[in-house]
Amino acid sequence: MRLQFILAEVLQGLRRNATMVVSVILVTFVSLTFVGAAALLQMQVTKLKGDWYDLVEVSVFLCPDGSTAPTCAAGEADEDQVAAIERTIETDLGDIVATTFFESKADAFEAFTARYPDGYQGTQLTEDDMQASFRLKLADPEQYQVVDDVLSGRDGVEVVEDQRAAFEPLFLALNRASLVAVGLAAVMLLAAALLIITTIRLSAVSRQRETGIMRLVGASTLFVQLPFMLEGAIAALVGAVLAVGGLWAAVQFLVVDWLAASVDWVDHVSTADVLTIAPLLLVVAVVLAGVSSAVTLHRYTRV
Repeated sequence: MRLQFILAEVLQGLRRNATMVVSVILVTFVSLTFVGAAALLQMQVTKLKGDWYDLVEVSVFLCPDGSTAPTCAAGEADEDQVAAIERTIETDLGDIVATTFFESKADAFEAFTARYPDGYQGTQLTEDDMQASFRLKLADPEQYQVVDDVLSGRDGVEVVEDQRAAFEPLFLALNRASLVAVGLAAVMLLAAALLIITTIRLSAVSRQRETGIMRLVGASTLFVQLPFMLEGAIAALVGAVLAVGGLWAAVQFLVVDWLAASVDWVDHVSTADVLTIAPLLLVVAVVLAGVSSAVTLHRYTRV
């Protein structure tokens, strides 16, 4: 009987404030969509780092003729310098470097001609224009600085480059996009909370007579407040479900069906990732409704 009464009160409140309830649903939907988008962006950044950081190498470029680097004052790196650098890699960096590949000028020229058979931007280069290098695959890509500290400044080494630097601008842009999404989500969540507070306040004011009677017959505070709390929770949960559905559709049609089909060398986020963050969005919706309800009901329906 009590459950039937509470459900009837909830349905009555939803009907009375239908416009406000729809507003709460829409604002919650938009705000949680931004929250979900930020979470998916961070998951995509993690996937990209996991894939690309495992592929990148540290390139140790040896001195060519005509280099102005202080370590190249003696000219092009000779065989003794190359051998000394290789020994340093094997002894001082043995625990950090997983594999070592030496690319001679001939190897570099062969790779260049395979990639640019007609020359680079109309310029025909020769083997003498190439630069020998060591390509180091690190066991932990985060240990680049150790390699740089050991090899930079050695005779015969012109420069040590970390290929990860080429990806940092992309990761920075994605992280900033995530922060923007979080900022917009915070603003929209605040708007949703204010709307929930307003909706519950209007519902409580319009039903003061009913709540007064409930007080007189000895109803508990929870029993009086529960219908109003459920109204806010239902509206917020509907908005959360719509947000999950919107994110799922966006990932399915824009990422899985379109982007992944044309860019198949990247591990993209999937609909499974959307389902992973779905419980988080539902929890945020419930907490949002609960806090907003507590703020309002403490004043208007306290027994």
